[in-house]
Amino acid sequence: MKLSGLLARQQESLPGVVGIARVERRPGDVLRRVRSGDIAVIDHADLDRRTAEALVSAGVIGVVNAAPSISGRYPNLGPEVLLSAGIALVDGVGPEVAHRIKDGAKIRLHEGGVFVGAREMGRGTSQDANSVADLLIEAKAGMSTQLEAFSANTIEFLRKERTLILDGIGVPELSISMEGRQVLVVAPGYGHADDLQRLKKYIREYRPVLVGVEGGAETLRKAGHKPDVIVGDPDSIATATLKCGAELVIPAHLDGHAPGLERIQDLGIGAVTFPASGNPEDLALLLADAHKASLVITVGFHATLGEFLDRGRSGSNPSTFLTRLRLGSKVIDGAAVATLQRSRTPVGAIVLLVLAVLLVAAVALVVSGLGTAFLGLIADTAESVFAYLKGLFS
Repeated sequence: MKLSGLLARQQESLPGVVGIARVERRPGDVLRRVRSGDIAVIDHADLDRRTAEALVSAGVIGVVNAAPSISGRYPNLGPEVLLSAGIALVDGVGPEVAHRIKDGAKIRLHEGGVFVGAREMGRGTSQDANSVADLLIEAKAGMSTQLEAFSANTIEFLRKERTLILDGIGVPELSISMEGRQVLVVAPGYGHADDLQRLKKYIREYRPVLVGVEGGAETLRKAGHKPDVIVGDPDSIATATLKCGAELVIPAHLDGHAPGLERIQDLGIGAVTFPASGNPEDLALLLADAHKASLVITVGFHATLGEFLDRGRSGSNPSTFLTRLRLGSKVIDGAAVATLQRSRTPVGAIVLLVLAVLLVAAVALVVSGLGTAFLGLIADTAESVFAYLKGLFS
């Protein structure tokens, strides 16, 4: 024990980033186990924005990627998100390094090296803002190929899901009515908590139907709002949120299997399934559209060209594209709504303007010498009205 403690203190005194390694053994499992101060060891070629945002939210201080974080196929967004959050990124270390690192071991990252104690386990490329910017410039050349693949995937998706996208067939029924109402859909995208905070006045004035998509439901509750509908895998949602009284919609595979349904059954909570190949955000939009919402406000959604091509959304890119086409002008980004809310003239400013006009009028009357006559006219009129009213009740 004393020797291990001494080695730990020696490692912490060395330069670099030191943390507990959380090694990904199965795709996506590290995101459920990583905690604040950990170093995530992953194997993600072309690190996507969604995975990076999840790592940022978890509070990791470093990421070791066995694969290249930017391969050059297209300009993916994950590395930029990590570096913007001050997270150390070492990529391209190779899969053998990830296998040599034990989950839970204390590791250190320094100048591209991955160390356990004084022993170097492997070496990769330590990325910074400049290196990532250079890689992104080179990767833009691969966008045309990705766009061709995206077009082919869109046609294939429409062939499988045309009845859902075109006619809304397969959308589950809900108890809450959305018809003619505005619906606010909150997804766990980057910066969604801040965007939701800026919509506080909008929620108070319009009282929209609140739909939380997985982590977005947690954010709604933390902000003091009760979600009306929750869409997503129950395994990624806290028990308290699942039991908050919202209607639960669980995405299911086309064969009917719904991941996380067992947990809902164990908790004794009612839920409906939504068999479709789209991601939870798209299913939430389709729910609002099929139930005749008048307007859909989105928070935490990203649908730029780069995000359409991002690897983490590759399976649902056609879904996102076609869903946005389906809703058309009915869907509005929450940031735009917040901007319009801020641009509205406050009531206080209107009151001050009216008072200023009255003050100017009063000064003008006094200066012109008509003030006394005007005040006398008001007094005579008030006396006449008072006498009339007194006669009515006598």
